[in-house]
Amino acid sequence: MSTNISVTHRFGQRVRELRKARQLSQEEFGDLCGLDRTYISGIERGLRNVALRNIEAISKALDVSLAELFEEI
Repeated sequence: MSTNISVTHRFGQRVRELRKARQLSQEEFGDLCGLDRTYISGIERGLRNVALRNIEAISKALDVSLAELFEEI
């Protein structure tokens, strides 16, 4: 991935990649994370600067470590 892309966009791309690999809709994923679907959409589009507690919730919902979540970012 290019480092010219903002970290929020790169993080969002990674979340989308992992969510889709688990065949989850944004709504299903949001329910697993305890986050609204529109918030998930904003993350995946790189529009949200995600709080650490939400990053942890995303990691748990995807069943990956924080290190795995940040791979290639």
